Order: sequence, then structure tokens, then C-alpha cells
Amino acid sequence: MNKEKSSLIFFDQTFERIFSDRNQKMIERATLWLSIIGFVVHLVLIYTKKFNLFHTPFEARLLEDPISAIYTPFSIILVYEIYLLIVYLPRSFTTAVSKQFEIISLIIIRRIFSDIPKIELDVNWFQFEANRQLIYDLSGILILYFFIYLFNRRTEKLPKKALTERLKRFVSSKRAVSVMLLPVLIFTSLYSFGNWFYELFYLEKTSSILSDVNAIFYNEFFTILILADVFILLLSFQYTERYSQLIRNTGFVICTILIRLSFATTGLTNILLILSSVLFGLLILRIYQGIEKET
Repeated sequence: MNKEKSSLIFFDQTFERIFSDRNQKMIERATLWLSIIGFVVHLVLIYTKKFNLFHTPFEARLLEDPISAIYTPFSIILVYEIYLLIVYLPRSFTTAVSKQFEIISLIIIRRIFSDIPKIELDVNWFQFEANRQLIYDLSGILILYFFIYLFNRRTEKLPKKALTERLKRFVSSKRAVSVMLLPVLIFTSLYSFGNWFYELFYLEKTSSILSDVNAIFYNEFFTILILADVFILLLSFQYTERYSQLIRNTGFVICTILIRLSFATTGLTNILLILSSVLFGLLILRIYQGIEKET
């Protein structure tokens, strides 16, 4: 028992050092400046390519239209949101899943900016795939934004629980998961982007099939997140026996799985899977609150 307690204390201290307020503010400032610099650099690349000052050995749709430059700062902001998700993971299942919903909504918005240059105005709108995808994404983000709003309102109504000794140990266990998750995600992101660049500069010459730029890293990220959520769910069995909490937490794991499945699909199916994830989470939370009021 003393060994477990000392391990939890170590992870608590490590978490506080890595995710301190000072470090969070520093990363927030770095994100702001990197977003601005990335946006300007992307614009410069677009216009230098437009005037034939350089050529790419691969198809570069993100360098064809100035609107695509918005893609870069959104990508940087998404990295910051993932960092915040790791920070919020020990707080509660509800807070963590809310941050997941916000991340997937930003991924859709970023995809909209990358797909706008692909639309065709001189054809029947619904006969062209890129045009239909834009309609799906625009409609989807509005509904998704509303669902997230409802979910966050429900979250605010959850009663604040007293920090008992058992709950403190559970929070410390989740902090340990966050600390171990950070290096795994850093390695995964470097590997994913490195693999994509390899495909661009080498496989393009021998294959016409490239990884979807919008899914780079996020396939692996949500897979790892599912494993982390399941691990936290198993840990929760040690600290609570309440049926309502176990079902709620299991339901939130299913939400993450639905988001992960969406990356394997395109078009309307992709949007429907994402919306079903948030709607499922909203219903699970609503039922949980109803059960809690009766007990």
C-alpha cells in the first residue's frame, strides 16, 4: 500500500511540474505565435507557387488557394487542444469527453478550409463530390456545435463532489495516465507526420494512394485515447461501485470509439458517426443525471 501511495505521489508531482500554470501559459503563447507564423509562411508558399517560383514533386492542393492557408494555424491550434485534453483528463470523464468533442469539431472546421478550393461552381452542385462534402461539413458543424453546447450545459449542472481520500487516489491514478500518455502521443505524432512526408516524396512516384491529410495522426491519437479511456474505466472500478457512474463512463468510451470510426469513413457517413458520438454522450449524461436525482 505504501509503495502504491509513493508511486501516486511521484506521478502527482510529475504532473504538477509538466502541466503547471506557467508551462500552460508558455505553451499557449507559443501556440499563438506559431499559428501566426504558420499562416504567413503558408500564404508565402501559396503565392510563390502561384507565380511559378518553385514547384512541388507531388500534388499540393493546400498550395493552390489562399483560403487553404487557414489550414495551418488550425492544425497548430489542434495540437494545443490535444495538450489541453491531456491536462483535463484527470479532472473527470465528462470534462475529458467534452474536450474530445471540441477537438473533432475543430478537425471538421479545418477540413472545410482545405476543401473549399476543391469545389466546382460551374457544375450541378450535388453531382460533384467535393461540393456535397462541403454541405455535409457545414451542416454537420452547426449541429455538432449545438450538441456540444447542450452537453456542456448538462456538465455544468453536475453536482460538485467532496474530495474524499478514495477520490484523491483516483485523480492521482488518472494523472499517472496523463503523464505516461504525453510521451506516447509525442512519439506517435512525429512518426505519423514523418510517415506522411515519406509518402509525399517517395511513394507518390510509385503510387497514387496517399494518406488523407485530414486524418494524419488523429487515427492513431483516438486509438490511443480509447486505450487510455478504457484503462481509466478499469481504474474506476476500484474507486466506485455505483452502476450509474460505471455505465456513464462506459458510454463515454463508446463516444470515443465512434469518433475513431469516423476517420475510416468519408462523406455523409463520416459526419453521421461524429454526430452520433456527441448525441450518444449527451443522452448518456442526461440519463445519468436523472438517475442521480432519484438516489
